[in-house]
Amino acid sequence: MLELAPLLVSALILGLLGGGHCLGMCGGLMGALTLAIPPQQRARRLQLLLAYNLGRILSYSAAGLLLGLAGWAVRGSAAEVVMRSLAALLLIAMGLYLAGWWSGLTRIEALGRGLWRYIQPLTRRFMPVSSLPRALVLGGLWGWLPCGLVYSTLLWASSQGDARVSALLMLAFGFGTWPVLLATGLAAERITALLRQRGIRMAGGLLVILFGLWTLPGPHQHWLMGH
Repeated sequence: MLELAPLLVSALILGLLGGGHCLGMCGGLMGALTLAIPPQQRARRLQLLLAYNLGRILSYSAAGLLLGLAGWAVRGSAAEVVMRSLAALLLIAMGLYLAGWWSGLTRIEALGRGLWRYIQPLTRRFMPVSSLPRALVLGGLWGWLPCGLVYSTLLWASSQGDARVSALLMLAFGFGTWPVLLATGLAAERITALLRQRGIRMAGGLLVILFGLWTLPGPHQHWLMGH
């Protein structure tokens, strides 16, 4: 559990600081969800937003579980060291992305465009969103939208060698994106502006990079755990 704690914190930070990017990817749909409900029905708006985002993060967790099985299959073998090293390098790369020092992770989005071509037509069947089940299903489908940050986090999570841990990390990442995506209008602009401040992004990015260095296999892990 002690070893899992920094990973969960990393996943939350990735989701929180990546919320501005998520708002750009899903902001239009989130706005459509809120505009479809009259302003006086604020409780209804919140319910639809919660259902949509719950479906979205559950799809992240399901993807983490499925892809995490590949990591579990090689657990205990020589390939596990390779996967842990890959996880650490991805974590460092995501820290660089969040700090604004490198944006190469966005190229990973190309990996999911083929699958999205089949999923996107299905999303139209659940719009306009008129009920909580429709919002939940739409969020679950929209969670497969090609996104470099999500895919990078997914590859990192699946490299842990445990499908359950991978699912938990993706769940934590999804919850990290909630503050921005649940906010609408002026509140979303304020939160996004706050998360885009250079100091905050650099601090969060450096923290994730440190977690990545901690994840790298080597004698330093035993020294850190001993202290």
